[in-house]
Amino acid sequence: MEDIETKSRAGLVEKVADYLREHIVMDHFQPGQRLPERTLADQLKVSRTPMREALKTLAAEGLVVISPHRGAVVADVSPADIQEKAYVLSVLEQAAAELACIKATDDDIAELQALHFEMKAAFLRRDRQNYFRLNQEIHNRIVSLSGNASLVEIHGNLSRQLYRVRYLSNQKNDKWSVAMAEHEAIMEAMEARDAERIGRELRNHLGKTWVKYAHEENLQENNQVGIGSTLS
Repeated sequence: MEDIETKSRAGLVEKVADYLREHIVMDHFQPGQRLPERTLADQLKVSRTPMREALKTLAAEGLVVISPHRGAVVADVSPADIQEKAYVLSVLEQAAAELACIKATDDDIAELQALHFEMKAAFLRRDRQNYFRLNQEIHNRIVSLSGNASLVEIHGNLSRQLYRVRYLSNQKNDKWSVAMAEHEAIMEAMEARDAERIGRELRNHLGKTWVKYAHEENLQENNQVGIGSTLS
């Protein structure tokens, strides 16, 4: 009975963490915003214990900062920190893709191609939400196919920290067709089991994600002070 109760409590914490994570990623909860434990627990109709544990989970992922004075606050990561993390993520995905080219079975690659076709269909429908979901699933699947448990774990933690950046980049990207073409190239390299090419394509693709996000952030800041029209 105790084991069942423990599993049930863990499941509830995970659900609460998923809810908070999604709202942070989608900018419903913005950097610097307080996350009042009691208010959120009442809204979700849960006790404060699973809420507190969920906030600790997000703090471990770098999405939330917990301090004695303010409680839980959505983390406000500096552009320099994001750039560093994005670089490490690109290195991890490059290594994972190279390993996947060697270790993935033909069925694994066929399943990956099926996800790619679904994503392309979302692109043609201009369905950004499903496109982004499938996009992330493809990236995570490639990492999983590396067969390297340590790489998968580190990538998962870092990817969660950058999920908001990648989501916002997807929403603001005015060169969506370019991103889609890059994914086509990634899949072509995977099907050919060309480890060198897929590593290069992924590094290039992820590097552009950061550049696009940073460019949009700079435009927003400059527009706020009235100098946006001076930028090309």
